Amino acid sequence: MTGITPAVLVEVCVDSVASAVAAERGGAARLELCSALGEGGVTPSTGLMELVLAAVRLPVHVMIRPRGGDFCYDADEFKAMGRDIAHAKRIGAHGVVFGILHAGGTVDVARSRELRELALPLSVTFHRAFDMAADFFPALEDLCGIGVDRVLTSGGEATSIAGSGVISQLIRQSRGRIVVMPGSGIKPGNAGQLVEATGAREIHVSLRTSLPSPMQHRNPKVSMGSARNDEYQRFVVLEEEVRRLCAALNHCA
Repeated sequence: MTGITPAVLVEVCVDSVASAVAAERGGAARLELCSALGEGGVTPSTGLMELVLAAVRLPVHVMIRPRGGDFCYDADEFKAMGRDIAHAKRIGAHGVVFGILHAGGTVDVARSRELRELALPLSVTFHRAFDMAADFFPALEDLCGIGVDRVLTSGGEATSIAGSGVISQLIRQSRGRIVVMPGSGIKPGNAGQLVEATGAREIHVSLRTSLPSPMQHRNPKVSMGSARNDEYQRFVVLEEEVRRLCAALNHCA
């Protein structure tokens, strides 16, 4: 069963085959595929890319980010990004998602252009590294000059609702040269408000729901990550949440 297709394109961020299938059934129009969403997303494994591409019919855009943390990369990290793009392209991904900044907070135009040219003819999104830029409006002009297809942004705020004023300005500045896609904190209850406030035609959502781990035996003394007991919960995309969001957008339209 498929969901309701909204007038606004809904991209859902996923990190598993199950979430990808649920997003498609709920009415998503595109997927962003990542791993380690607790780190803001990094490049998914080869196996995960291949399985998701085989499981869904939607366009799949692959995150190209060699590590968590900042977006100022050394030569080896940049080389890894290029190889990951080449691999994603080879196995049939429909787009790639990356972002590179200089230490001073400006877009690394030369290396972003190099990755964009390597990715062609795939679609290219500059991710929320944009929100760490020192000045959003010259940064948007840089991205237009590079020729990326879209930029993902919260308007430099913690959520897209809080940054809706800046997002609206960026959409006006874009003049159709690049898609400005709001992302962060978008839910069924506020998606319509955001679209009305900004005029966005594409939005990016995660809609992650926490589920308990099926593990019966637990060792409370050990944690594999920075968050305590993170091993005993899972985050998934639920079909019904995607459907609710798409329905809310259609009601707004």
